[in-house]
Amino acid sequence: MTTGNTSRADTNRRRILDVALAELLRDPDASMDQIARAAGVVRRTVYGHFPSREALIGTLVDEAVQVLTDADASARAGVTDPAQAVARAVLGIWEIADRYRLLVALAQRTVTVQGIRDRLAPLREEKTRVLQRGLDDGVFSSPLPAAALAFVHEQLLFAVMESVNEGLLPPEDAGHAAAVTALTAAGVPADRAEELVVRASREA
Repeated sequence: MTTGNTSRADTNRRRILDVALAELLRDPDASMDQIARAAGVVRRTVYGHFPSREALIGTLVDEAVQVLTDADASARAGVTDPAQAVARAVLGIWEIADRYRLLVALAQRTVTVQGIRDRLAPLREEKTRVLQRGLDDGVFSSPLPAAALAFVHEQLLFAVMESVNEGLLPPEDAGHAAAVTALTAAGVPADRAEELVVRASREA
């Protein structure tokens, strides 16, 4: 394949992914045919890049996880206090996660639970380190070890996303609520958690 053809194929692949994300967020049942039409390509082109709808969604989930991981690292950069790091990380992740929350719900229907856990493992490991530091410093207090608490935080974010998807929580309140809940789950008093999240929001 020539350089020109490779560049065109890469451009087509990127366009298909961008359009697929938009279409699936608009209509979680969007078919490969719908995605192809929206992307302005023939169905065969979509299947040339992604052999199945599940493979396409899996690639979108991989990209979403990378974006979330980058957002987490960026939000915590230069923050030494574990509680403030958790507050900023949840707020930073939520800004991105809100865009992907419907995709996450869709992924849970098409990607195995273990597959999602595997993709999130690097992010969970980093969260475990932050939580362990907080437990060691007495900033956090929990009957759970750091690794288990990190898993609880992960599931908590999924639950908040589902609450928004189900209309139980306004999207504009979700990030703040998720950050406060993550801190209280780690044993931070509610008033202190609220204070930390408000401060983190102002500094973001």
